[in-house]
Amino acid sequence: MKIRVGFGYDVHALVPNRDLWLGGIKIEHTLGLLGHSDADVLIHAICDALLGAANMRDIGFHFPDTAGEYKDIDSKLLLRDTMKLIRQAGYELGNIDATIAAERPKLNPHIPEMKRTLAEVMEVDMDDISIKATTTEKLGFTGRQEGIAAYATVLIQKQ
Repeated sequence: MKIRVGFGYDVHALVPNRDLWLGGIKIEHTLGLLGHSDADVLIHAICDALLGAANMRDIGFHFPDTAGEYKDIDSKLLLRDTMKLIRQAGYELGNIDATIAAERPKLNPHIPEMKRTLAEVMEVDMDDISIKATTTEKLGFTGRQEGIAAYATVLIQKQ
């Protein structure tokens, strides 16, 4: 069996008057993430990790922020299409290990719903998705609550 590993990273600025979408769910907060799409940093990091593992470039190559059809798009649709791409290339997900770095809001209570949502979109078992949340102890842009970052590592296997 051929296995491959991919790594993804994404960051978006926190701004007023935007909804906060993380892991495919809307989270109540006073700020939201700025981006061409809904700016879901977790999904974007996962998409990049999947595409990288399959040697298929990155999310910006497949879903450019210069294309009007992706303006304000629900990132779950990008994840669904990313899974189609890797499956067409003969791969299936082994597992995901992801971390979200945000000072606020507290994300741990939302992780089970994020996992359910992502598993449904990706058509995988919830047990194949690990999501962790951390702060940066008030250091850097995430610590100053200027933005949120997400990291994802995935394992895919050739079918």
